[in-house]
Amino acid sequence: MKLKNWLSKWNLSSLKINAEFLELELTFDDIDKKAAWEMYVELLTRITTQPLKVEDGDEGTALTSVYNLFPVTRDILKKYGADSITFAKIAIIILNQIIRPFTAKWHRLSIQGAFKDPGRCLEFRQELEQIQGKLVTYSKLLSDIAGVEDLTTLEIE
Repeated sequence: MKLKNWLSKWNLSSLKINAEFLELELTFDDIDKKAAWEMYVELLTRITTQPLKVEDGDEGTALTSVYNLFPVTRDILKKYGADSITFAKIAIIILNQIIRPFTAKWHRLSIQGAFKDPGRCLEFRQELEQIQGKLVTYSKLLSDIAGVEDLTTLEIE
């Protein structure tokens, strides 16, 4: 399977990726699968993929949780090294094109006191919800790489 076809399956075709890279054959080694599993667990257990009700939580804590995906991803990339290059290519794109713009904007605004303004808090939560949708898709993609059941919608009734 070509990488561009697989990314399209996960609605990630709008990411900016070198066209030559998209023509590579897509194969995931066991190391890629292990790295994907670790990242999948991190995403599923954070606010990055879980609803945040207006009456619950704290914007600053939610921002920190999203931001912490950077050191978590770096640790996974260092742990598995160049042997997980296919996972690395996807993870780095997600960090730089999806997560970084959100965290950069809201880090600056939080320093300026945005989370003391209820209107800004609502704006943050709306943008968080948008990025959560993208990160849920990323989680599903990771479950596919890892070869595990997708648990993103798992709930107890």
